[in-house]
Amino acid sequence: MSKLFSTFKLRDTVFRNRIFVSPMCQYSARDGVPNDWHLVHLGSRAVGGAGLVMVEATAVSPAGRISPADTGIWNDEQVEAFRRISAFIEAQGAVSAIQLAHAGRKASTDVPWNGGRPLLPEDGGWGTLAPSSVPFAPGWPEPTAMTHEDIEATVRRFREAAERSLEAGFQVVEVHMAHGYLLHEFLSPLSNRRTDEYGGSLENRMRLPLAVAKAVREAWPAHRPVFVRISATDWVEGGWDLEQSIVLARKLRELGIDLIDCSSGGLVPDAKIPAGPGFQVPFAERIRAEAGIATGAVGFITEPQQAEDIIAKGQADVVLLARELLRDPHWPLRAAHVLRADIPWPKQYERARPQDPK
Repeated sequence: MSKLFSTFKLRDTVFRNRIFVSPMCQYSARDGVPNDWHLVHLGSRAVGGAGLVMVEATAVSPAGRISPADTGIWNDEQVEAFRRISAFIEAQGAVSAIQLAHAGRKASTDVPWNGGRPLLPEDGGWGTLAPSSVPFAPGWPEPTAMTHEDIEATVRRFREAAERSLEAGFQVVEVHMAHGYLLHEFLSPLSNRRTDEYGGSLENRMRLPLAVAKAVREAWPAHRPVFVRISATDWVEGGWDLEQSIVLARKLRELGIDLIDCSSGGLVPDAKIPAGPGFQVPFAERIRAEAGIATGAVGFITEPQQAEDIIAKGQADVVLLARELLRDPHWPLRAAHVLRADIPWPKQYERARPQDPK
């Protein structure tokens, strides 16, 4: 039997298979409110057979958006708009999830197809926050170093966002601590130059991210899972690395976090990242083994047998697909055919189901 298509359980949530849809920004919201694009984009992946479908990095506050076109979860209008999306995902047999995020010094940028440049206030941008006044890249605006009041407000906003996500019907919530956004900025010594209790030592740099994880876990029902996405390494000497990630993962497990979604990079623009098929899988494998927590592998996972082998070898508990699911929303159905896994198809599509696996 296929390991990729075996069920997976965390707390009381059962996933029909180990194929999860990574959160992928669509830059298509207005005032943080998801719309028909998000319904069709996310819903089609649920129809396509994924075990979990996760909403893109969703800002916990207006200033936490990557761009003005990001989704948000700081008001009731957004909650209401998300309800029909989570309900549709669940109706197709997938588990609905949302990623909570604050972009930190990488906030206030234009959408990628317009170049992704930082936006000035006169262009619809806003001032950014970070652990220290260190710009993301040359030519980027200097962020404002966060005060203790800012830090306390951030923890509160993540907690409130988790509460709203529950109202919106989601079964799983993920805290975004990766890709150079705010919580990752606190973790890495390259971006965190603070001299107070939130900077310097590893313990201090983890303080805010752990406080956020604790707040979200407390706000989320005990019977439902909480994930955390991390960048396991900055790919830069002297930056955040796998050894520190293992320590963080152990701390997160102690707080009741259920799965570490293992990505990498994003903190600095000039990192040399050896991207290629499965290049981040070793991070998931080591964190799983050494931190004693479930992990998800992500990054250039494109072929059914490749995904099957990751699960079968115990390198990760689940795989998260991004670009491949943009290319083919029904990849899980195709993968099941290739791996000879007998899974249900949507009744509306049953007449197109291949009868003779190759």
